[in-house]
Amino acid sequence: MRAPKGNFMADEGSKLKLIFEGQFGHLFCTALLIAALYQGLALPGIMDGSFLGLSTLDWILLAVANAITHQVYVWICWRIELHGKILTRILGDNAFLFYQIGFAILILLRPVLVFALGWSNRGTLMIEPWVGYLISLLLLGPVVYMMYSVKHYFSFRRAFGIDHFDAAYRNAPLVRQGIFRWTPNAMYVFGIGGLWIPAFLFQSEAAALVAAFSHAYIWVHYFFTEKPDMRRIYG
Repeated sequence: MRAPKGNFMADEGSKLKLIFEGQFGHLFCTALLIAALYQGLALPGIMDGSFLGLSTLDWILLAVANAITHQVYVWICWRIELHGKILTRILGDNAFLFYQIGFAILILLRPVLVFALGWSNRGTLMIEPWVGYLISLLLLGPVVYMMYSVKHYFSFRRAFGIDHFDAAYRNAPLVRQGIFRWTPNAMYVFGIGGLWIPAFLFQSEAAALVAAFSHAYIWVHYFFTEKPDMRRIYG
């Protein structure tokens, strides 16, 4: 990674335009994915089951709403801080801490909701249980290794987006250790893969549908929010 450009906040038009950079594409792709998800709800068995008094459809809606809320939250916080230091003006030195708390709550809810969905809709995916257990185990390995690599080589602060808040992180080197030696986007390639585990562990069609939505949607975030930000921050 190169050092950031000197005055990227003033290079290309108004702050509002920069905040919304790429978001029409984000909105369009989100609409396409929601339409595909809606079509998937017609699959036989995908609405079967309930858990804790909520139907499988309720769990689908909660999981999808949380995924969208999480990524919109990150977009807004990253952009208003990167292009205007708005969170720092309001919250001072605690800006990243407050953002981090919101991020942590939303990202932890993602697997919780998908596991609840998988249990609600268990037994609807037409595969042998032992096959599902084996695939779940195979998916778990890269997720655990990714968490280890983030902690030891990358840091969770960088994973949360500290470089949008603190210019000192913008000269940090590109990490090529641990799982990052295989891909710089390990969190999107392997980390989000953990959301597929409930689909195979509980043999759930609904959990598989939401995992597919979430896996595609995280790449929408990457191409329309994170990638433009990295280009502006690192040059």
